[in-house]
Amino acid sequence: MSAAIAAKLDEPFVPAGLDENSDLLRFTTAGSVDDGKSTLIGRLLYDTKTAFVDQLAAVEDVSRRRGDERVNLALLTDGLRAEREQGITIDVAYRYFATKRRKFIIGDTPGHVQYTRNMVTGASTAQLTVVLVDARQGVLEQSRRHARIASLLRIPHLVFAINKMDLVDWSESTFRSIEADVRALVAQLDVQDIVVIPVSALTGANVVDRATEMPWYSGPTLLQHLESVTIESDVEKWHARFPVQWVIRPQSDAHHDYRGYAGQVAGGVLRPGDQVVILPSGRTTTIARIEEGGRPVDAAYPPMSVTLILADDVDISRGDLIARPGNQPTVGQDLEAMVCWMTDKPLQSRGRYAIKHTTKWARASVSELVYRLDINTGEQEASPSELGLNALGRIKLRTTAPLVYDPYQQNRTTGSFILVDEATNATVAAGMLLPAP
Repeated sequence: MSAAIAAKLDEPFVPAGLDENSDLLRFTTAGSVDDGKSTLIGRLLYDTKTAFVDQLAAVEDVSRRRGDERVNLALLTDGLRAEREQGITIDVAYRYFATKRRKFIIGDTPGHVQYTRNMVTGASTAQLTVVLVDARQGVLEQSRRHARIASLLRIPHLVFAINKMDLVDWSESTFRSIEADVRALVAQLDVQDIVVIPVSALTGANVVDRATEMPWYSGPTLLQHLESVTIESDVEKWHARFPVQWVIRPQSDAHHDYRGYAGQVAGGVLRPGDQVVILPSGRTTTIARIEEGGRPVDAAYPPMSVTLILADDVDISRGDLIARPGNQPTVGQDLEAMVCWMTDKPLQSRGRYAIKHTTKWARASVSELVYRLDINTGEQEASPSELGLNALGRIKLRTTAPLVYDPYQQNRTTGSFILVDEATNATVAAGMLLPAP
């Protein structure tokens, strides 16, 4: 191991231990090819000293054998051999690290247009997306595409990292010009929160440590923003939603009459004594008790996994949803949705698939292709004949059983689904439900 890496590991930063108030932020990186996404993540892991010593030693060895001038931190995430050979990110590489203030899960998503489906998959659960922009190139078509996908997926926080500032002599005028283009782009999208930060992933400027080369920038570093961005308000707190994952009936002498309904809270807050409705049946009852890990709790909220014990014996099965009587989701079989097509065989009208929505499986047929969306421009091609690999479009579906859902813009859990080819068991589409027609 080089003296540089050894010295870096000896520097004080923050303890790895987390206090009880620490929370979790899921974020992804996106950008054009060679904008430095993997290098940025490698820099975060390196400067926060959360990469393993043997990983750093291996990266240093590979960098030396490849003839790189310095340690190639992108190799910390570009784990696939094909990626290393081509110098691009193909799969979604996940990495985990923590500071004293927060835990993080990073998804390094591919930048090339042919891997749009990978980006949609990797960003589907993200709370924040970092879009990298090459300071020498400015906002390109792929940058616009990634911003539109983030908006389509309802990712609440968007960070534009203007990378490679070292290659434009740390120019404030260059940064301000790109920042203006970014804000003009975002004005066309539905994004709640946006931050623009000048960085150099190669040197580490404004990634973890503040850059002395850019005294004109007074905003946060990337890590400071990731640690401080408010995500508590992103949780759906107003619409109680509880998809039933499993019906628990021990049928033992110790728990002769026990009947619990296990699942993960998808929205709102549930408490003992609350009146609830079971959908799609419409039966009502009250919550007698809530358990987490076998212990009673006073309240359940996203993303807690709990067991509800109800006051009455009600016929409930996996795939049913528990909500409040005065605040119910939509129950229906005729759906409209935006989908990203994920397989070589194109989607055509009248196609039949299995559909998985929350914890429920059903069958669905495509009744209409409404339009195909050009993710680069936002233009809509009405009534296309098909949707090909990586295409996004609006479709109409008819399901064999009623689904209990919310629009995706209201709840990303109860508003999303996947389509599965029953012949191959392959996931062929990811979908986002629109308000009921």
